[in-house]
Amino acid sequence: MLNPYLSKQELEFFDNSYNKAVELLTQLCKIPAPSHKEDKRVEFCKNWLEQQGAENVYVDEAKNVILPINCQNAKNIVVLMAHTDTVFPDETEMPVKIENGILYSPGAGDDTANLVCLLLCAKYVLQNKLTPKDDTGFLFVCNSCEEGLGNLKGSKQIVKDFGDRISAFCSFDGYYGMVCDGAVGSTRYQVEILTEGGHSYGNFGNRNAIAVMSSMINTLYTMKVPEEGVTTYNVGVISGGTSVNTIAQQASMLYEYRSDSKNSLQKMQQFFERVVEAYRSMGVTVNVQVVGERPCASELDAAAQKSLTDKAIEIQSYYTGGKQIPTGASSTDCNSSLSCGIPSVCFGTCLGKGAHTREEYVILDSLRTGLRVAASWTLSFFTR
Repeated sequence: MLNPYLSKQELEFFDNSYNKAVELLTQLCKIPAPSHKEDKRVEFCKNWLEQQGAENVYVDEAKNVILPINCQNAKNIVVLMAHTDTVFPDETEMPVKIENGILYSPGAGDDTANLVCLLLCAKYVLQNKLTPKDDTGFLFVCNSCEEGLGNLKGSKQIVKDFGDRISAFCSFDGYYGMVCDGAVGSTRYQVEILTEGGHSYGNFGNRNAIAVMSSMINTLYTMKVPEEGVTTYNVGVISGGTSVNTIAQQASMLYEYRSDSKNSLQKMQQFFERVVEAYRSMGVTVNVQVVGERPCASELDAAAQKSLTDKAIEIQSYYTGGKQIPTGASSTDCNSSLSCGIPSVCFGTCLGKGAHTREEYVILDSLRTGLRVAASWTLSFFTR
């Protein structure tokens, strides 16, 4: 049976690239890449692409490694990205172990395996000197700062620089078997409480910043989430105080709310700001800093978005034996493009478990399917 997405030559290339994918995954997993400090992976990816024949690959101000194909005069550009950063703060070599067909390494699946598939797709395009269809341009992007307080810096920079020309946007992230075609927006705050504090015995009765912070948290947790969309909130980190016999002068927390509805995000913001002002009106010093902000989707061309989503579903379904592929919203690099009304999808090219844990792993054999998924998606935008 003929493959409807890849030619015999293309299939042979990507099937024969499995060992190279494992080698590349092992090399990249060892390279630490905390958000904002991806420099070593940036250097590796740029050098690797140049070794495959890329003459115009460059690094932008956000530490994105960008390989443009036919973009200089193109009115429409397709973007394909996979992020280089991981959630782990380590700046020394990361551990990698291969055992029984499984590669264990922090960040292996999120997002290193997907980055490997993107790089190998770029290699095929470069070696065969392919050009995008219909005089469009194509951007391969190894992007920075997708995770946590990276705040989508890399993808936001791409949208800022190319947004009015981007006609389709895709991120390889997560595992295959689903398609993300919606955006869960969020706002993250660092909140600091300052009070007079003092000695626990001699100044008993003075306000305690920890007690005030606890009260504020309880108040925030009285919020009934809006009915529109799916909305959540969380206090994830608290700190403060000096000693057991000191009335705390300072306490802080990290607080966030998320939603796939722009209106619900606005309601959460209004409630948060009312709570902050209520405590300030009590004479408490409350300092608030926004440490992360991810937008929801804006109005999209429904037909163009459906076409992109359907294509991602069909390709994955074909390679997973007709399996039904669910869709949904998440917080990904596609938030940046969806917020600007650009049709976008996010899906993975591997299988594994343990994302965001040090026990994370990738099932190596899944890369065989993942390479086919990645190639079928990428090459569909090129003349062959």
